[in-house]
Amino acid sequence: MQTDDSVLKPNDTLMTIQARRSVRTFSRDEVTDEEIKVILHAANDAPSAHNQQAWRFVVLRGTKKEELAHLVTTRSTSFPRPAAALLRMGAKSIISAPIVIAVANTGDLIRHGTELFKVDKETAHDFFRTMEIQSSAAAVQNILLAATSLGLGSVWLGVLYLIKDDVLRFLGEPEGEFMAVVPVGRPAKVGSGPRKQPVEMKVRTLG
Repeated sequence: MQTDDSVLKPNDTLMTIQARRSVRTFSRDEVTDEEIKVILHAANDAPSAHNQQAWRFVVLRGTKKEELAHLVTTRSTSFPRPAAALLRMGAKSIISAPIVIAVANTGDLIRHGTELFKVDKETAHDFFRTMEIQSSAAAVQNILLAATSLGLGSVWLGVLYLIKDDVLRFLGEPEGEFMAVVPVGRPAKVGSGPRKQPVEMKVRTLG
């Protein structure tokens, strides 16, 4: 079968995906309001279940950003060494970055969907809970890629999920199923990134 070689050439989207790295230390240069707006629009353009966009984005700077870092550092003392060290590392990234974008579920899809679906409540709740988590995760990925496309660095601080409810209370958001904290800024340095296992090891083809 003949293939179109042009389809196989790297395009801007694929190059951005390949260029994305988890950046944990940032320069002192500011992120402009226009750059933040572009990133948030990209996040909001992510696919969402039933197009409900059951997410909220919270931008933190200055004092509020420092207060979040202090919260993370303080709570780290409640955890054993490996988790505590990762939380403290996350706090340092928050301090280093000029802005932090937090993402939280609103719970709207869970509430409305559970009422609309004609299945038992427990099944409906679990279904829409999963849909909200997947939708917000897609929005976070768009934040990471949009930042990379603008020459910025970012990192998804997954370890902060250990103190999810504390962070949500700090943000003034209701306790929900999903929370992400993403420091964004101009990289102080960009590493080569971890080596990925070959895609052939991760793929099965059926049929």
